[in-house]
Formats: sequence, structure tokens, C-alpha cells
Amino acid sequence: MSVVLACDLGGTSFRAALVDEAGTVLAQHQIAGPATRDAGGVSEIEPEAWWAHLREACAALARAEPALFSAVAGIAICGVTRTQVVLDTAGRPLRPAMSWKDVRAEAVATALRMRCDPAHPETAQLNAFHPLARLAWLREAEPQVAAALACVVEPKDFLNLRLTGVAVSDPVSLARLVAAARPVAGGDLFAAAGVPGAILPLLREPWQAVGPVLPGLPAPLDRLAGVPVFCSSNDTYAAVLGLGAMRHGYAYNLSGTTEVLGVVGREPALAEGLMSVDWRGLFQLGGPSQTGADTVSWLMGLLGRAERPVGSEMAALLAGPRHPQPLIFLPYLQGERVPYWDPSLRGALVGLARGHGPTDLAYAVLEGVACLNRIVLARAEAALGLTVTEIRFGGGGAANPVWSQIKADLCGRPVVVGAAAEPGLLGAAILAFTGLGRFADLSQAQEALAATARRFTPDPARKAAYDSLHALYGRAEAALAPLSHALAAEGRQGAALAGLRGMAASP
Repeated sequence: MSVVLACDLGGTSFRAALVDEAGTVLAQHQIAGPATRDAGGVSEIEPEAWWAHLREACAALARAEPALFSAVAGIAICGVTRTQVVLDTAGRPLRPAMSWKDVRAEAVATALRMRCDPAHPETAQLNAFHPLARLAWLREAEPQVAAALACVVEPKDFLNLRLTGVAVSDPVSLARLVAAARPVAGGDLFAAAGVPGAILPLLREPWQAVGPVLPGLPAPLDRLAGVPVFCSSNDTYAAVLGLGAMRHGYAYNLSGTTEVLGVVGREPALAEGLMSVDWRGLFQLGGPSQTGADTVSWLMGLLGRAERPVGSEMAALLAGPRHPQPLIFLPYLQGERVPYWDPSLRGALVGLARGHGPTDLAYAVLEGVACLNRIVLARAEAALGLTVTEIRFGGGGAANPVWSQIKADLCGRPVVVGAAAEPGLLGAAILAFTGLGRFADLSQAQEALAATARRFTPDPARKAAYDSLHALYGRAEAALAPLSHALAAEGRQGAALAGLRGMAASP
């Protein structure tokens, strides 16, 4: 039996599994993600915590299935993107990684856009979440670190480096930096940012090998010495493979910590606020939001239900009666990436009446995220000139059939839930098996291993109501964005109100 070690370094957890050539997960271990320092626009993670998680997960798999673990033929790790790990010449982290939520580069990004040639296609993409803007911020805020910077990689690349001793990334994960480094007459974005182009690592295709596992690593990794490690890619790319959506005319929707939606086509296209990325023969148009299924966790905490299983609690809320007047929920609890790239957007509940209760809040949260899905889908379809045949849906949110139906109804497209409970793990396994030569290419591997579980079709009876709700959602966005910016500015200027506490009435 041929087995690969597939890992998914997610936003809130680290998952590792032993997967066979049929795509069956034979053993799996999950660890809660490392602590993130989130405050005042800062979001940082210690890279060494990911290395510790990999060792811990492998130790658990080795204890559970020692024979299978010793038979691992290949390794592939996918992971979160837009998270920069900066390394010195010896491959050691110089500082904590800046996670996808970090917005400290907002002002630097604005200034950098003004200095860059507007004819360069990446200039318009420069924002607080862009890796080049973050490196420019690092040069200004931490010059000693910037001076020692030799290479910048993504989290999964850091783990591959620790396993093989080779610093390599792939052109999908580093798409924005690769695009910024592309020379255009009269425009050099790296020079404008004061960042040397030499900090880019070597690039390999996601299915290509980085190198073999080094000998002498801590147990149980020492048992994997000589096993090839494949470059792999970001978690979205891997999960889309695991959903079977890496094909022309399909859309994908991943609902984990963040919500990611995009359309896959044969030709590149551009649309306002969407990321266009070469997926090695196909092109995706879409990208990640700042908040997805995490809004459900937020709601559970707000309602005092955070200590109980989120899935069952949400199902109980959705089973209750709804108020006849719907609510509008703007899900911008941490600013927003696609399609607005605005760290100062804020969330809102619009239309609250005395009769609304927890069930109405639950529906509003799910419908609000689906409204944003529809905006991204419409922009991508218009730019590509196609109507998608179906939306492949995966991640934790896909376990909720009500949400799947809401997405189908609001987007007006069939929503098909993948059979793999962890599409990112399956996608990583697909990359490893393709790299090992078990399949001729990714298309063949995807066709063989990515199955579907359930299909949700749009209900015509709800079309008019959801079209109306979506139009009101757009009006609420436009009306409240200026207030969001003003409130965010108040928060940056000081915390005068934060010290106010409840006080006993004076006698």
C-alpha cells in the first residue's frame, strides 16, 4: 500500500493525515493552531510553533499507525497564505510571521502606490495585505530586521525548509510577490519599496519535489529520512483540488476560518477587487475574505454558546421560527480583503426590531456571508464571460446543509458539497501522489480521488426575496462604509472610552 503524509496548516488548526492512493484517510491528527498575537492591527505568529505542531502531529500518527507511518512514500504540506515568514541567511526566522490579518502596512501601502508606476499591473493591488507593502513597512519600522532579511517564504515553505534544508516556494503561493517582481518598462515595484528582489526564494511547481527529508531530525521525523517532500501550495489551491473544482467553468467556495470564493477559467481576466492568479494552466479569479465561518464562532460567543459544539448549536438556532422581517448582516468584523481590500470596514446588523431573536441573528450571519459570495461570483463571471455550472463547497461551513441551501438560493447556482471532510488534506495528497508519478497529472488525480457528497439546487420560490435582500445588502454597504472608516479612525486615535466601566449609582 502506498501512503503519503498530507498536512494542512490552517488559520486555526494544524491537521496531518496518512492518505492512501484511493484518497482514503487512514489516520488523522488535529492540533489547535498556535497562539496569535492580535491587537491594534497586529497579527503575528511564531514560526517555531508550526514546526512544533508538525512534530507533535507526526508523533501522534506514528503512535497510532507505526507501520503506516514508516511506509510514507511522500510528504506534502499546504498552508495559509498572505503570511510572511522572514528568514536570515541561515534560514532562521528573524521575527514572528505577519499573518493574513495584519494591517500595519496600510499607510505604507498607500504611500507606496503613489511612488509606483501606475502602468505596472500590480500597483493597483498594493494594499495593507500585500506582501510587498508589508516588506516595505518592515524596512521602515524594523530596519535591523530588514537589513538581515535574506528570504521571505510562506508558512508551509518554512516547514519544508526545516524538513529538507531547502528554501523553496511555488508561484501560486507567492503570486503577488512574483507579479510585483515582473519587470515593466519604467516600473520596478521592488525598487520603489526599497526591497531587494533577491529575497525571493527558488520557485517550483506545487507537485515538484523540494528535496528529501534530512537525516537526524527529531523523532519521529527521523523515520522519514530520505522521503521526498513536495513543494505543494497554499491551502486554497489544495482544497480546490480536493473538492474537484480545479476545472474550467467551476466555482469554489471554502468556508473555514475565512471565506474564499473564486471562479476557474482557461484564460486570465481582471475584475475590480478580485485576485487573478495563474493556477498552472488554469486561472482563478476571486480570493479570500477576512471573515467566513469565523463569524459563526463570533455569534456563538455573543450569544453565550461558545462552550458548546458550534455545529449543533447553530443547527438548533436555525430550527427555530424566523421573524417575518429579515436582518442584514455585514460580516466585516476584521475589515475585508476580497473584494474591497479595506481594513477599516466594520460589521453591522441592520434592521433590528424588538421581536428579533437568536434565530434571526443566525440566519442573518449566514445570509450576510452568502451575499458577499454573490458579489464576488458576479464580478468574476462578468470578467470571465461565463456562468459557472456549479459551486463546489468545502470546509467546516459545508457541514451545515442550511448554509449550503442559502448559498445556492442567494447565488442562483447549484452548490455541491465535496465528499472529503478535509479537502485541503486530500488536495495535498493529490499533489504528493502526482509528484510520485502515481497519476499522469493533477487533472487525472483529481478525477480519480475528488468525489462529491450532496447537491443543493436554487429554490425558485425564494429567488425574489433573496434578490431583494441582496439589493438591500448592497445599499447598506454603501451607506455604512463611511461610518466604518470614521469609527475605525476613532479607535486608532485613542481609547478614551475603553476605560469606562459600570459604576454604582451615587447615593
